[in-house]
Amino acid sequence: MTKSVNPVSYDAKDIQVLEGLEAVRRRPGMYVGGTDIKALHHLVYEVVDNSIDEALAGVCDQISVIIHPDRSVTVEDNGRGIPVDIHPQRGVPALEVVMTTLHAGGKFGGGSYKVSGGLHGVGLSAVNALSEWFEVEVMREGKIHFQRYERGRPMAPVKVIGKTPDGASGTRQTFKYDETIFSGELDYRFDTLVQRFREMAFVTRGVRIRLVDERDDHEMTFYFEGGITSFVRYLNRNREALHPVVHVEREIDGVTIDAAVQYTDAYAESVYAFANTINTIDGGTHLTGLRMALTRTINDYARRSGLLKDNDANFTGEDTREGLTAIISVKHPDPQFESQTKVKLMNPEVQTYTQQVVNDAFGTFLEENPTAAKAIVQKCLTSARARDAARKARDLVIRKSALESLTLPGKLADCSERDPSKSELFIVEGESAGGSAKQGRDRHFQAILPLRGKILNTERARLDKILANNEVKALISALGTGIGELFSLEGLRYGRVVIMTDADVDGSHIRTLLLTFFFRYMQPLIENGHLYIAQPPLYRIQYRQQVRFAYTEAERELIIKELGVSGDRVNLQRYKGLGEMNPEQLWDTTMDPANRTLLQVSIEDAAAADRTFDMLMGSQVSPRRRFIQTHAKDVRNLDV
Repeated sequence: MTKSVNPVSYDAKDIQVLEGLEAVRRRPGMYVGGTDIKALHHLVYEVVDNSIDEALAGVCDQISVIIHPDRSVTVEDNGRGIPVDIHPQRGVPALEVVMTTLHAGGKFGGGSYKVSGGLHGVGLSAVNALSEWFEVEVMREGKIHFQRYERGRPMAPVKVIGKTPDGASGTRQTFKYDETIFSGELDYRFDTLVQRFREMAFVTRGVRIRLVDERDDHEMTFYFEGGITSFVRYLNRNREALHPVVHVEREIDGVTIDAAVQYTDAYAESVYAFANTINTIDGGTHLTGLRMALTRTINDYARRSGLLKDNDANFTGEDTREGLTAIISVKHPDPQFESQTKVKLMNPEVQTYTQQVVNDAFGTFLEENPTAAKAIVQKCLTSARARDAARKARDLVIRKSALESLTLPGKLADCSERDPSKSELFIVEGESAGGSAKQGRDRHFQAILPLRGKILNTERARLDKILANNEVKALISALGTGIGELFSLEGLRYGRVVIMTDADVDGSHIRTLLLTFFFRYMQPLIENGHLYIAQPPLYRIQYRQQVRFAYTEAERELIIKELGVSGDRVNLQRYKGLGEMNPEQLWDTTMDPANRTLLQVSIEDAAAADRTFDMLMGSQVSPRRRFIQTHAKDVRNLDV
């Protein structure tokens, strides 16, 4: 064993003990998932989750969330109010214990809350630790109690600042995130919060959630008496349903299983799972139980009714998920999550309970509604045949690698770098743009794949048809990841996949088609941060010997103003296509890592993205027309 010349000290004095909430400030990723925009929103969710827990306990039906101009956030509810009497072990008010101690709360003994989303007890204290300041007002027993914290530390004891209206109770919490921890140009996104609170209102029947954004005077309120049945109808509003929503809610051993199921004429699956109102984006045992129950129930019915013959194979899970829209929401007194950010439910008994409840309810529905049952089975039969054709097409695509016998449109111009983390693939439209990109690129780490025309609209086609499309086959082969159920990031040949299309209507259409394909069949590519959109300039502005590039209309006006001349004295060139740029210009403005701007594609809310792609690219015309009419005035840089 080789000894270090200057060994690092490792004695008792080197063991650090982080007091109070210092551990949260030193390692925020362990508690809220990081310090990025996602974690910033997670702070709000943690506080609101406590109000939702009050709603689940039946003592709260009004929740307000207000974003203030200074980026502070207020969360207010009409629940019981956080206890303020002296804690017997700590000797300070219970409010201070909850706000400054990890794993402290009313959710461990089982008396205060039957079920809870914030079970780990680190929510409020973690948010307090990561806030520049945090103020709490508690209305309880006729009095208004107040305490202020700065970076997790109480500034003064809890004090009474007034009296409450008769019988009023609740908690009002206002906090400002710590910019020394959440650094950079971070700010709350109204649309992101809208999606979250809409989902919360769907899965928490009878609670009204009001979101106010004082920065630009936006406000929305959510209240859904129909619960997750309303959620399924909302998701399917642009699809043709094969039957009414099948809903079941039942309690087994203290665990409530709430499921809503509806099949449509769509090809994609739209299934979302919740545990104690928290969207478990990575699924878990409740989602597994739902899927297994549906597959088993449909197979059993198809056999008994003779719709599946003796020599027919059983439907697979993939067959029974085509066109499925479903919500599974469970309420568990002791949920076990994969991590503090609660993305996956782990309780093994939930799978058994969910299977039992969904089997009984969906089986009864099929028996009592033979017409709907036949339509569902027929959908599965068609899916099974398409799956077999898709498997053969997929095998053919996988067997042919991009560097062997597959002829790529315009021929893939590969790079010499073999480390995927250092290489990038530009997907460009047409031979002209492809030619400029190939000449202008850095051949060491940049590959170019030109596509001829528009790829297939993957929202309106099954996988077997998609895999027969030459442009799609070229894309799959170049990326090396496989597709759909067989997708694997391990085979990804390029760390960055960049969509680079023209700044006109056709370019926007091609970009949308590509985004639809990636969302439906290569979603992990987006979730893991590999997909980008290039931002080519709109204008080349030349005045005498100065040449500048503008990426927006506003930037064009600013540059002309900076040049100190009138617009008619500059040489202004409007780029309608990448092919209009020479290779040097394309490199300097769009491909050079030192100068370019890339937009990273993300999925902040899968349900919202699902609805948007279905609306924009699906078969229903009227929702798309309404969307265009509504947002037409917001469009910029539209070529006509």
